[in-house]
Amino acid sequence: MGIQISPSMLSADFANLEAEAKRIPGADWLHVDVMDNHFVPNLTLGVPVLEALARVAEQPIDAHLMIEDPDRWAPAFIDAGATSVTFHIEAAKDPVRLARQIRAKDARAAMALKPATPIEPYKDLLRELDMVLIMTVEPGFGGQKFLDNCLPKIRRTRQLLDKTGGDIWLQVDGGVSLETIDRCAEAGADVFVAGSAVFGADVPDDMVTELRTRAQHHSCLG
Repeated sequence: MGIQISPSMLSADFANLEAEAKRIPGADWLHVDVMDNHFVPNLTLGVPVLEALARVAEQPIDAHLMIEDPDRWAPAFIDAGATSVTFHIEAAKDPVRLARQIRAKDARAAMALKPATPIEPYKDLLRELDMVLIMTVEPGFGGQKFLDNCLPKIRRTRQLLDKTGGDIWLQVDGGVSLETIDRCAEAGADVFVAGSAVFGADVPDDMVTELRTRAQHHSCLG
């Protein structure tokens, strides 16, 4: 698995998500942020909209659940068409059971951490996962400035993943752009969520290519 770019639909035109997905044919994933106005102070797409998008999109969908009760709701997003589901460790009641439940439904299981949440307490959980997401902004809103103080955590997470073994991806989300993606790649990330940088570009798919090329050039993964 090489570098992957996952544009965030949070920055797309919600009135025409099918057309927005077609503007980025080179994307590896579509990143769909699900917010419940409880875990984070924002309310966004839910199961019906994700299901509609999954019917028309050519790219697989990564559902990022920024919600209070992922243990209850994660299966519904898989049934709706998500092939990767990310839950926040701060919200999950039984993360091992949840990760296994997601995998049992033939989806990829991922764990997300807010900027202030350390990775080390969850090192024994890593073998249950297919991906770890390090948030590089506070979750809830797009267009925020990248937090450089998250870079050491990305490096530590990469070291833990290397020790754990297996094909566990390391995703970053928040303020990813041509100005920041090189630092994330150097720190060990291999999956990059970019919203404003992609959909704010004149040609979004060209930006997907530029981001991937820049990350490949700076990647520490060889």
